[in-house]
Amino acid sequence: MTEETGTGSIEERILGGLDEEQRQVATTLQGPLCVLAGAGTGKTRAITHRIAYGVHTGVYKPSSLLAVTFTARAAAEMRSRLRDLGAGAVQTRTFHAAALRQLQYFWPQAIGGQLPNIVDYKAPLITEAARRLRTTADRATVRDLASEIEWAKVSMLTPESYVAAAADRGQPGGLDPITVSRIFQSYEDVKTDRQLIDFEDVLLLTVAILEDDPRVAASVREQYRHFVVDEYQDVSPLQQRLLDLWLGGRDELCVVGDASQTIYSFTGATPRHLLDFTDRYEHAPVVKLVRDYRSTPQVVHLANRVLAARQPEAGVPDRDIHWPTPLELVAQRENGPDPSFLEAKDDEAEAAEIAARIKKLISEGTPASEIAILYRTNGQSAAYEQALASAGVGYLLRGGERFFARREVRDAMLQLRSAARNTTTEPGVESVPQLTRDILVSLGYSATAPAASGAVREKWESLSALVALADEMAVSRAGSEIPFTLNLFVAELEERAASQHAPTLQGVTLASLHAAKGLEWDAVFLVGLSEGLMPISFADDQAGYDEERRLLYVGITRARKYLGLSWSLARTPGGRANRRPSRFLDGLRPSGSSRTATPARSTKRRAAATPPLCRVCGTLLSSASERKLGRCGGCPAGYDEAVFESLRAWRLQVSQANSLPAFVIFTDATLMAIAENNPSNVSALGQISGVGKSKLERYGEAVLAILAGDSAE
Repeated sequence: MTEETGTGSIEERILGGLDEEQRQVATTLQGPLCVLAGAGTGKTRAITHRIAYGVHTGVYKPSSLLAVTFTARAAAEMRSRLRDLGAGAVQTRTFHAAALRQLQYFWPQAIGGQLPNIVDYKAPLITEAARRLRTTADRATVRDLASEIEWAKVSMLTPESYVAAAADRGQPGGLDPITVSRIFQSYEDVKTDRQLIDFEDVLLLTVAILEDDPRVAASVREQYRHFVVDEYQDVSPLQQRLLDLWLGGRDELCVVGDASQTIYSFTGATPRHLLDFTDRYEHAPVVKLVRDYRSTPQVVHLANRVLAARQPEAGVPDRDIHWPTPLELVAQRENGPDPSFLEAKDDEAEAAEIAARIKKLISEGTPASEIAILYRTNGQSAAYEQALASAGVGYLLRGGERFFARREVRDAMLQLRSAARNTTTEPGVESVPQLTRDILVSLGYSATAPAASGAVREKWESLSALVALADEMAVSRAGSEIPFTLNLFVAELEERAASQHAPTLQGVTLASLHAAKGLEWDAVFLVGLSEGLMPISFADDQAGYDEERRLLYVGITRARKYLGLSWSLARTPGGRANRRPSRFLDGLRPSGSSRTATPARSTKRRAAATPPLCRVCGTLLSSASERKLGRCGGCPAGYDEAVFESLRAWRLQVSQANSLPAFVIFTDATLMAIAENNPSNVSALGQISGVGKSKLERYGEAVLAILAGDSAE
């Protein structure tokens, strides 16, 4: 079907410019469809053009199609593209937003009364839940418990069924599964007492209503007849259950994903639904998008090699799901520089060198907003904040203050909204970008950046970002049937504010690898790529190692042109150089050298337990503290008193900085055991009683640094 318009046929307007595989996605409008889309292959372009083509050809009714994705930012980006394609009436939401909308609408008739308030943060309720059970939980433990409860709920586990399911998950906050289960139940009781629900309850309650009330289910299925799910590799069991209920046995479903970008399994996400899609829908066509339009051939080649090099770890059972051969990306861009590899003597030197390289890139014309430093844990950001500040380079912490909460941004939106209401100018007569500049001048905007730093500079950057967005929209809407007006710009800002879809700010981005998913920059520096951080120390099985490898792959594929990979040999200047580069860089670094092989994990069954005896005098040990030390309290200690005192001094600093009792960090008995055993690596430290996974993650590096003779700072 071809519909002629004043600006050309639908095929020309919507399908023109798509490659062969993208065009196949865009024109397969009915029945199930599975799109396997590698990083940078234009998946959002393919599915938005598919939706728009379906709307304009009459196959889809805009109000009957629901497109769901995983972040408000991604949903906002999809809505913006659909508006540009003349399909702005299509519903594009996150799973939670779509479920909440339905829950709010159907609650009065299905349950009665008003929907309970939704809690923004679980921490206060979990603290209260633990207190009811007379269990002490510091802030770090509460954070771990919140994550564990979220995982349990999206995995559709109850407090009762959690215990068996969590047998292999370690101990969040050092708590055993039974204790976590009791706190989980207490947390649910606290919510009930206060008539509150959390974000997972939004999905659970929507599922319950759809399952229990046929009238509600029929109404939803009458409303939505076609579904598109982006980032399908990140679907949790609970989200899949909701999707199944929406479908009601129908097969009008298009899913898009890439198993090689599965990096959120700790939240309950699983690629099984993507990998099993053709088992559920046997006749579903599968389209593979492998043409990478984002990155240079050099970056693409490295990304392909990282995935291809996956090898099962010696002695570690490979019990994960069967993973298919990764999509091999084919670069479409021109050649660029080879990725750089940097080995620094310590963290401070690594950060200083990265800052120097960034400053050089900026001086050569790369905008600061097109540069990112990505790391495995948020605790690594401090060194780079300091190094960039010392180099005079502005930076932004992703996850910091929300853009639309800034006072100057709120004032700017008020001014723009007022001007839009009062303007009598015909659309297009005066350019929206120029109008925006004129309006924001009174708030402090100028064409050139101020020489001052701090708050003055930050305010200018916020206003400048709004002007830049107006410029971008004017270009993207050029030639559109709907003229770009100030009212349209204000509507875009309000929608972005609702979804926290901030415009681009000037400054180098600092972000964790997880937070960088879905983003891209001209230049990316992947830092801290040493064993214990990449892979992270608590990845202790094949599934964990594989997910860490995929996380590195995601980081590499964020770069368009420049890519730097770096690691350091010591934590602090003058410290012992006991670090090794990540095993994932083996064979990729220019030297081609391999890491020292780690001992294979024993697969032998554990020997039967023997009575705990003092290693000094051979007496049976009776108390828990003696068993932890491995000796009687009266027998001589086998450790260096200076080391023990250094550990105690460090513990005091940490307890004061975090307002925690010292024993919550480590008891004296645990510190003695650490000092006596003198572990030289993360694995050995983790074997000491009292050092669980969560404490190993939080304090492991600092403890090892002290044992190695570094400062306790």
